[in-house]
Amino acid sequence: MSAFTVGFDLDMTLLDTRPGIASTHRALSAETGVFIDADLVVTRLGPPLTVELANWFPAERVEAAADRYRELYREHAFAPTVPLPGALAAVEAVHRAGGRVAVITGKYEPNARLHLEHAGIDYDALVGDLWAETKGAALRELGAQVYVGDHLGDIVGARSGGALAVGVATGPYDAEQLAAAGADVVLADLTGFPAWLAGYRAAEPAPVD
Repeated sequence: MSAFTVGFDLDMTLLDTRPGIASTHRALSAETGVFIDADLVVTRLGPPLTVELANWFPAERVEAAADRYRELYREHAFAPTVPLPGALAAVEAVHRAGGRVAVITGKYEPNARLHLEHAGIDYDALVGDLWAETKGAALRELGAQVYVGDHLGDIVGARSGGALAVGVATGPYDAEQLAAAGADVVLADLTGFPAWLAGYRAAEPAPVD
């Protein structure tokens, strides 16, 4: 039997990346001369970077802007980013239960890896550059039973990947919106995750030899 695996989103699920993302967008705006409302950007984190940049750059410049953003990100984003309440304890709870932690995110994977290292989050697998249904493919490949995220796209990913969808109301959607979108479980934040996980694991049927 494969190890019990819990998937986590990154932005606004494990980490409050808003200050660093805003700072990076401001740096990109200053460098390119293209106006970007960084305060607006951080209210709608979740979709791929190129989707957001398409709101500010003409189509033919989006890919180049994304490449430069990812470079600037390393200068501006890591220092101000902190784990969200309960994030470290949630990851520890999975490992304490003998499970694996998989971080599945829409963020550029090399930068996601650096974020996790900077924040001291211990993980077993990382897959980046995924969104909504494409997260589901990674969840299936990793055999994840649970996926935790703050965005409606995370619920789509969990359902398409055959995982239990746990919504946390630490991002752009409140608990009612997450529940209405089909989350199986909704938590205010990750501080409640260890207790929920303990109950969930206790209710699982015993394996058959």
